[in-house]
Amino acid sequence: MQKAKILRLHFCEADKYNGKPLYDAIVRKCFDMNIAGATVFRGLEGYGETAEIHRRHIGSKDQPVIVIVVDNEEHIAELIPVLESMMDTGLIAVSDVEVVRVQRNVPSHSDRQ
Repeated sequence: MQKAKILRLHFCEADKYNGKPLYDAIVRKCFDMNIAGATVFRGLEGYGETAEIHRRHIGSKDQPVIVIVVDNEEHIAELIPVLESMMDTGLIAVSDVEVVRVQRNVPSHSDRQ
């Protein structure tokens, strides 16, 4: 096991960064910064600082989004100010975790195409 950090970002699906969905821009930024991993989850329902309940409505993009990022403490510390500058509103939560990497005979990315 290795010590690491998990970073969770909570915001709304409609949030944007430079005209793109914020979650997409965050994943791209993590990739560009060689962060170990990032995953986006769309929530069914939630609320935050506005105390407004966000949920799926037909034709609406009001659902909560959570982006989970995992890497070592140094990389997460470098990433946080970058993410803060990309977000207008939301929450960033950081926790200590222990990670176990499992990798058995996994083909390289180019082999899977």
